[in-house]
Amino acid sequence: MKKIDIVVVQMPDQIRKCFPVMRELRTHITNEQDFVDRVLRQQKQGYHLAFLEADGDICAVAGYRLLESLFSGKNLYVDDLVTRERDRSRGFGAHLLDWLISQARDRGCETLELDSGVQRFDAHRFYFSKRMSISSYHFRIKIEPEA
Repeated sequence: MKKIDIVVVQMPDQIRKCFPVMRELRTHITNEQDFVDRVLRQQKQGYHLAFLEADGDICAVAGYRLLESLFSGKNLYVDDLVTRERDRSRGFGAHLLDWLISQARDRGCETLELDSGVQRFDAHRFYFSKRMSISSYHFRIKIEPEA
């Protein structure tokens, strides 16, 4: 059995170590230093980055925030949840999601919430297997700068 640890990132070098795994989900972020800078900015807004490490190898990464809204009360919102492609279906994503649920419970949250792209069928099967449900639609409009 592999030794599994979950670490909440504190330092830029830890953020940097998460980049190869996060890049599999956030393919539009192509520069490692841009990723580090972005995470550091987001941390000032309450973003947390955690990784699951098995025998010294980062296999899964999660980005999350603690939020409160009139709609769902206090919740842990998962911005990012990704397991390295070669490590999928090995239980690492489930282990990390269970840890996130535990974090939500420990912080008095009423729900854990996340959005998932409509094209991510494998992720949706995983979320359904963890007893999650589709509770709403997420709408978006791209804001273009005025000419």
